[in-house]
Amino acid sequence: MNNQDMIIRILLAIIFPPLAVYDKGCGTILLILLLTCLGWLPGTIVALLICLKKKS
Repeated sequence: MNNQDMIIRILLAIIFPPLAVYDKGCGTILLILLLTCLGWLPGTIVALLICLKKKS
């Protein structure tokens, strides 16, 4: 993932967290959506952690 993609993901995670993790699978999207509905900040934090996690 190049720098432009990472910047876009970070902005999406801040604005609308479920959209930032759309390619991670249905379970992840539902988790982020639930956390975002419970409060914007928890969904944003988890989405940022998932987006910034290095692939191993």
